[in-house]
Amino acid sequence: MAEQKNQFISLSYQLYIDGDEGQEMMEEAPAERPFQFITGLGIALDAFESQVINLAKDDTFDFSIPKEQAYGDYNDELLLELARETFSFNGHFDHEHIYEDAVVPLQDEEGRRFYGRIVEVGEEKVKVDLNNPLAGETLYFKGKVLENRPATIKEIEHMAKHLAGGCGGHCDDCGGCSDDCGCDHDHEHGGGCGCGHCH
Repeated sequence: MAEQKNQFISLSYQLYIDGDEGQEMMEEAPAERPFQFITGLGIALDAFESQVINLAKDDTFDFSIPKEQAYGDYNDELLLELARETFSFNGHFDHEHIYEDAVVPLQDEEGRRFYGRIVEVGEEKVKVDLNNPLAGETLYFKGKVLENRPATIKEIEHMAKHLAGGCGGHCDDCGGCSDDCGCDHDHEHGGGCGCGHCH
């Protein structure tokens, strides 16, 4: 298959990293709830996309991506302490969404959206880690291609809406995913791993 943009790719995979006792599985996208994305839109890591774009339906894959081509080294400067009031609405702290290990959407002064993981909730400060959860890690992927075909105009438009933040970046924000969603479902790490959340 010739490499091209706007391919709709659906695949199941398992993501591993190096652990203390061998490889440790960090994430899984089963065939019943696959990771789906459209190539050429910057959703997946370039290194991930290049490994799967020329694979055909039912092909399996087993490859690794070094940290330099994934999320780089862990950056201590991205561990921030924010005022507790930052997460308050009408004078009330948002206990429902702000708790240890929660991954929350944030926005800077220029309107750029990103995600942070809540590390600690204190009396006056909330410690937030803006590093990707997979920063500093070599990523190991094993999986199977379920579909690889040209994306439809509808699928491209739907994905563009997600990328523009029209659905808040989450499927649940626009009523859930349909089969042609093309988004990363509930996978985290910026996304599902292959996704802009993770790949």
